[in-house]
Amino acid sequence: MITEKDNEQLINKGISEIQIAGQLSSFEQGFPYLKLYAAASVENGILRFDTENEKRYLLAWNTYMQVSHRILKFVPASGAASRMFKNLFAFLDADYNIPTTDFEKDFFIHISDFAFYSDLDKACRCATNKDISGLIEKGNYKAIVKTLLDTGGLNYRSLPKGMLLFHKYAEGARTPFEEHLVEGALYAKGCDNIVNIHYTVSPEHRELFEALISNKKPYYEKRFGVIYQISFSEQKSSTDTIAVDMDNKPFRTDDGKLLFRPGGHGALIENLNDLDFDIIFIKNIDNVVPDRLKEDTVRYKKIIAGVLVSLQERIFGYLRLIDSGKYTHDQILEIVRFLQRDLCCRNAETKDMEDADLVLYLKKKLNRPIRVCGMVKNVGEPGGGPFLAFNADGSYSMQILESSQINMSDTKFKEMFLKGTHFNPVDLVCGVCDYQGKKFDLTKYVDRSAGFISQKSKNGRNLKALELPGLWNGAMSDWNTVFIEVPLTTFNPVKTVNDLLREQHQ
Repeated sequence: MITEKDNEQLINKGISEIQIAGQLSSFEQGFPYLKLYAAASVENGILRFDTENEKRYLLAWNTYMQVSHRILKFVPASGAASRMFKNLFAFLDADYNIPTTDFEKDFFIHISDFAFYSDLDKACRCATNKDISGLIEKGNYKAIVKTLLDTGGLNYRSLPKGMLLFHKYAEGARTPFEEHLVEGALYAKGCDNIVNIHYTVSPEHRELFEALISNKKPYYEKRFGVIYQISFSEQKSSTDTIAVDMDNKPFRTDDGKLLFRPGGHGALIENLNDLDFDIIFIKNIDNVVPDRLKEDTVRYKKIIAGVLVSLQERIFGYLRLIDSGKYTHDQILEIVRFLQRDLCCRNAETKDMEDADLVLYLKKKLNRPIRVCGMVKNVGEPGGGPFLAFNADGSYSMQILESSQINMSDTKFKEMFLKGTHFNPVDLVCGVCDYQGKKFDLTKYVDRSAGFISQKSKNGRNLKALELPGLWNGAMSDWNTVFIEVPLTTFNPVKTVNDLLREQHQ
């Protein structure tokens, strides 16, 4: 099945035959569903704080930042913007020329409200000798859309989402890339005034991002009195996955080569693992708001970071106590209660363990990466949610799961999913070093059986694609996880261009 030429292709990508065999096996066997204990809620695992506790954790983070620590803001920014314009592509292909659908009408009625309006107006004048108003007056709506999307205009169809103009300001419009620079200065600044930000980007867009940062960095450094240390990485080709045909045989291109596809955002655990920091904030590129609405975002980022460093302090203390060997039975029971109540990790078998075995179990459960995740109330957005799920060792703990990981034919589990009270907005703060200051090897905490299979096509031929365990799903499956309720005001993603017309982006 794998030829000599295939082996050359695998060597060039850094993928072994054993990996290919495992991926082909996954296509044949599928991925197992997770066994659920319960949907997480405020009554069962999700923390909701009063004002006093919020102040306490804000103080914890502000105190932590006064000491020299390595803090990073990590932003997955490789997503192409083309999906934002699906409705406008459909308009270009339609057999009518006047806006007809509600989406099309809203786009043109409010076109002057977009942050890119000024640039688009100039581009229209260059491309057609008419401004936007003139084109609308003539009923030439499609020329406006073409100028927005095509290479002769703003070329938004080919740009990454992070490069689009999202928000208007008196001094000029801002991209999401820039909004993350601002956020970094507001909650991730070290005591040396350095702000470390890492963007994962596509190879074809890297030069664009580097040019943007070269242009914009001095302005934001002067404005916020900080020094930005910006780095980039690309998803590794070694994390690509093989595609198969509908019979689960390797899919080959017209020239006979194996077809590989990106392994999904779960592949970014490799990028994350290459970065040597103590605390890492993770947030998607498109979940940003203008400055006038940043207060909640900044406040709750600091709160969940304060929870993280507070939990770390206790965990590190318990691990040092265990290492000393000078602990009492009551102290071991205290650690068990902490694991159960604060980290929501329970195992019914612990009550029957001898102290020696219990100590080994506790050390293993405590000495691993930790993440604190903001959760918003469920408002019907697609995507994952917070659950308590069973692990291979019989314990159950907090997990962020997608619907594809849940057996919807099981009435009980389906009800848990449908009645879930909260949603994952991708709002994480991660602790990736152990109690001795050594960085964890994050690849050792991935659930390799938590992937996804989807159906795609290539040149008119159907195929199956495999995605690696999601970054905040299976890739962080064996982390200690804590969920905190955060307000909906902190969750403002942009999935379509018309989302930029929402009040939160104006």
